[in-house]
Amino acid sequence: MNTTTQPLVPPTSLREKIAQLMFVRIGSNLPPVRTVDRDADRITQLLSEVPIGGLILFNGRHDTAPATIERLQSRSDMPMLISADNERGVGQQLHGPELFPHAMAFDALGEDAEQAVEDFAQLTAIESRRCGVHINFAPVADVNVDPRNPIIATRAFGSDPSRVAQLVRAFVRGCQAGGLLSTAKHFPGHGNTHEDSHHALPTVRGDQSALSQCELVSFRAAIDAGVPLIMSAHVRYPAWDDTGAPATLSEPILIDLLRTELGFKGAVVSDSLLMEGVKSQCDGEGELALRALLSGIDILLDVAEPNETLSSLEQAVEDGRLPSQRVDEALTRIWNLKQQMFEKQPPGGIDSLSEKTEALVHRVASESIRVIGPQHEPDKFDPSVKTCAILVRPYESHLDPPQQPLGAALNQFTNNCEYHELGPNSLPADFQRAFAAAEHVEQVLVAIIVKPAAWHAFGLLAEQQLFVEQLINRQPCVLASLGTPEALHRFDGATQTLCTYSDVPASQRALANLLLGMSS
Repeated sequence: MNTTTQPLVPPTSLREKIAQLMFVRIGSNLPPVRTVDRDADRITQLLSEVPIGGLILFNGRHDTAPATIERLQSRSDMPMLISADNERGVGQQLHGPELFPHAMAFDALGEDAEQAVEDFAQLTAIESRRCGVHINFAPVADVNVDPRNPIIATRAFGSDPSRVAQLVRAFVRGCQAGGLLSTAKHFPGHGNTHEDSHHALPTVRGDQSALSQCELVSFRAAIDAGVPLIMSAHVRYPAWDDTGAPATLSEPILIDLLRTELGFKGAVVSDSLLMEGVKSQCDGEGELALRALLSGIDILLDVAEPNETLSSLEQAVEDGRLPSQRVDEALTRIWNLKQQMFEKQPPGGIDSLSEKTEALVHRVASESIRVIGPQHEPDKFDPSVKTCAILVRPYESHLDPPQQPLGAALNQFTNNCEYHELGPNSLPADFQRAFAAAEHVEQVLVAIIVKPAAWHAFGLLAEQQLFVEQLINRQPCVLASLGTPEALHRFDGATQTLCTYSDVPASQRALANLLLGMSS
């Protein structure tokens, strides 16, 4: 899809060149929520005004969005690079296909992790290209150093730099095999923060030597593997830049460190310019875009006001604040990516792609569940014994189903399970009913969802935390984290603690299978 046998002709006018450096979102998971298809008219109008270089997809449907993308490509004077945050597979932004578990689940596979990651990346790459997507903003190359990290956590492959490097390298290889452009993020490392750069500007401390031996290991591996893009972090690193600028706005980090010291030759893309970690540093998007380009950014991601920002950058060139050579340098890198995607046919497909994808999703979800603690094997529930299962989640999304998959999965294997969900809008009476139900049964499962998510608080709400503490102190319970294992460390007294490292449907089904003794 979206290939041509004719060489691409790069733009010659200043306006077109600058516009090619901007990627705009289509669809949104943020209020006002809109799908890719419903947002198409806005993008069509934009294309008649600004010849943008690409799009970043949010909230699409797998069965309809590819046709929408194709129509928009036909309206664009120059082919657009289509990108997406698909860390967990195509279904993350093009809803329909099965979601893969979060990255940390792969680490739990042990020796099988490297091949599983490569296979996952290749399957995702092939399906992405079929859907008209060219860039995956993955893998997360951050090392999850700080257990309080609210935005990386299970999105990272782990906390050991060499292990993360191994799996990052495998992901890049898989994308290359499937013809997809991969992106190592968030340079030079977002794993040692306890703040979310979506709504704050975090700082990573430490001297250059320590940071080099931890944060940079996986990025070096990605560069060695030929990763074509690297995404900057909206995070401060005083050891490399003592001005207080985030990496996205730091020439010492993006030029001196990334280009000169590490030797990266590909394109540098900013993290979303809508995030407070970088927006807070500038008066308006025009100034933000200018500072980013001057610091070494090639692709301005998630531009909210493309018309105004384009005009501002044109003026910056005209009055000498933005050298035209910097525009040409960034354009050359973007054009190289477009030539790879549009002048060459993607690699051949894989037979039974959806079946192989589902099989790998199921295997990773099933084999990654771990007992956290001295016990090695999980205790099984007896399907014939009355059971109470309570799922606790601190926030809800418009993408969430009316009921999480765990309840249905448990009820597939037993008629003796009473299921409750406690969410952010649950009333005291809901907590009381769940508590009462758990007190009168022999088998109790408490599953908590503590995972990273943009613009959401990390961890259980205060009333949910208190509920779980009181319940496990009153009643024998199995406590499972459908997310980060660190969430389990806040509780004592559970008869057993398990971690799935993810809350995707496959991981919830795998937990039900495991506890009820069903074969995987």
